[in-house]
Amino acid sequence: MEKLVILDFGGQYTQLIARRIREQNVYCEIVPYNTPYEEILRSGPSALIFSGGYASVYDEGAPRCDRRLYDLGIPILGICYGMQVMAADLGGTVELSVNQEYGKTRVRRREEGELLRGLEREFIAWMSHGDSVKSPPPDFTILAESDNTSVVVMADGQRQFYGLQFHPEVIHPPQGGRILRNYLFEICRFKGDWTMENFIEASIAEIRNEVGEKDHVVCGLSGGIDSSVAAALVHRAIGPRLTCIFVDHGLLRKGEKEQVLSVFREQFQMRLVFVDAAGEFLARLKGVADPEKKRKIIGNHFIRVFEREAEKIGSIDHLVQGTLYPDVIESGTATAAVIKSHHNVGGLPDDMSFSLIEPLKYLFKDEVRRVAEELGLPQEIVWRHPFPGPGLAVRVIGEVTPERLAVLREADAIIIEEITKAGLYREIWQVFAVLPGVLSVGVKGDRRIYGYTVAMRAVTSQDGMTADWYPIPYEVLGRISSRVVNEIPQVTRFVYDLTSKPPGTIEWE
Repeated sequence: MEKLVILDFGGQYTQLIARRIREQNVYCEIVPYNTPYEEILRSGPSALIFSGGYASVYDEGAPRCDRRLYDLGIPILGICYGMQVMAADLGGTVELSVNQEYGKTRVRRREEGELLRGLEREFIAWMSHGDSVKSPPPDFTILAESDNTSVVVMADGQRQFYGLQFHPEVIHPPQGGRILRNYLFEICRFKGDWTMENFIEASIAEIRNEVGEKDHVVCGLSGGIDSSVAAALVHRAIGPRLTCIFVDHGLLRKGEKEQVLSVFREQFQMRLVFVDAAGEFLARLKGVADPEKKRKIIGNHFIRVFEREAEKIGSIDHLVQGTLYPDVIESGTATAAVIKSHHNVGGLPDDMSFSLIEPLKYLFKDEVRRVAEELGLPQEIVWRHPFPGPGLAVRVIGEVTPERLAVLREADAIIIEEITKAGLYREIWQVFAVLPGVLSVGVKGDRRIYGYTVAMRAVTSQDGMTADWYPIPYEVLGRISSRVVNEIPQVTRFVYDLTSKPPGTIEWE
């Protein structure tokens, strides 16, 4: 199979590079810059990309790759810091720029070459660099420059080594996509034949090979897109030897339990064990207001319930998890401050005897949705907005009580119904209600009452790492506000959250 490998030097856009390449039906993987040469060689790459990064190549301890990669005889594209690494490794010079460039920058093409084929003489590129290549290595030609940087694009066509000082993967300047396509199809000669149909076929074969003819598999099913697609793939591969366990922790949204049971028991004819554990979870959450404690209580007890139910099934050999590629990348290549515990329930005990099956571990979220459609999952699951593992507990600020959950559940259902009616659901990454725990005075039935405030959060995003609030039309907000306040007796006020991420997070807790 054709494969492009991206060496991650710590750039903020590394995942975006991979997404742009996969959009062209070319398979790629991201590995740390210091991955052993032998391991990269075994993976059989047809081409390489060196990502951007935050360091300076001339600093002591700056990230560098194994120089034997240049002897593989395959195309290499360096982007920003990756270009500077290539220049420094091959005999060029890199220096601190006198005039640093950030954001949209006008670039002038000096020569076309295969990489810039089809671009105008002048085009806009997205810069983000403090250092720049002062002089390219021997045998490299300067293809483009800017007012402040003399080497913006460089190329050694003989060895098929190329460097870009700007980021072609960002969506703002449209020329970036053309440059990436030139690299993939004109230089690397990829066919672009990696599709979700091919992925499904290969995954089924891999699952059957791993599970064998007798092993049994269990899957924790939540109704979210990730676990649903993972379960559907494994079920297609091994049929009734898959048992799904669906734990209702009492923190689901309105109608979710019924939807999951209908889709997977009736439509897909899966073996599904339903566990009503709402009372257990709410009892453990009683009196707990701290968000981290809530998450840990829910996560730990979820594991205990799951273990308990799995033991009832009998001999289980494998556990299915809906791990996605960003989770794999972040655990393998990046370090970051812990802002809060991850929303997905995880952390299975080390002493569990299951081996893991993670059929989605090389897919991004948008690719998972495409697989879901190929597998015939209903649209309400395919396009379901992300929902945290601890459920509504992290949207009830403070203590979780049955009354607060009931209020939030109704408000959330109204919001989603109106957003869907307005045709906005697919445009929004995530929309939901929050119960801030703030009481405010209101007038209902000619008497003053203190009631709950309901907040609404709606954001756009590509991957959840950054997000911006969605400009919902006033008339839609008005309908939602009117319904929430009028249809839920305990609510006296409705507000809309206009905070981007950063500085805020998407969830309130």
